[in-house]
Amino acid sequence: MLYLGHLADSLPEVLAGGFLLGLGGTAFAVGVPFVNAWYPPARRGVALGIFGIGTGGTALSAFTTVQLSDAVGRAFPFDLVAGCFAVYAGVARLLLRDRPGRATAAGSLLSRTALAMRTPATWQPAFLYAVSFGGFVAFSVYLPTCLTRAYELGRSDAALRTAGFVVLAVAMRPVGGWLSDRTHPVPVLTVSYGLVSVCALVAAFEAGLVPVGTAAFFGMAAGLGAGSGAVFALVARLVPAERVGSGR
Repeated sequence: MLYLGHLADSLPEVLAGGFLLGLGGTAFAVGVPFVNAWYPPARRGVALGIFGIGTGGTALSAFTTVQLSDAVGRAFPFDLVAGCFAVYAGVARLLLRDRPGRATAAGSLLSRTALAMRTPATWQPAFLYAVSFGGFVAFSVYLPTCLTRAYELGRSDAALRTAGFVVLAVAMRPVGGWLSDRTHPVPVLTVSYGLVSVCALVAAFEAGLVPVGTAAFFGMAAGLGAGSGAVFALVARLVPAERVGSGR
């Protein structure tokens, strides 16, 4: 982060920093089996949904980084995130522990990856997660443009409304996981994607922003967030605990 904020000043250097930053981002794949191991199957949906709230930072950064850069300085967002990383690294070192006796997948990385790729339970939830989380990221990035061009809102007003979209979607992830624990992930996904489809169709006709358009966007946020949480719950049901994360 500090390299990107203070040293990288060309496209190749930014790409190199992004590659290294992406390696650090795989900590999310480490966290899924870590959290999964601490909870019984009946509670893994809500636990992984709460853990998945952290992915909301992807969308939040889209409309806070520029504002922070303009208000404080170009390097400030990078310094802020680097400081958060350092604090969390210290907290994690002191508090986080693997569950005693946690089952781990046997075999080499290559063999585990090959096994995961041959398993239908790898590809199906991956597609479902691409729809739910991918839709969340796409709309959270596109929504400010839609609101400013289609509804002629100011940039600050559009950013605040987008923030509401992001907050609702993130808050619905543990709700989707909780509902999946209480019932089953498949009906939760069915209802979530159905809600998103209906609301997206309403939004496509550019109905009045108040109240129809706002309700459509918030309905999409709720459906995409709940769907993301349900996908995690589905993985916890379909995949043995020792193999969760082995193919990520």
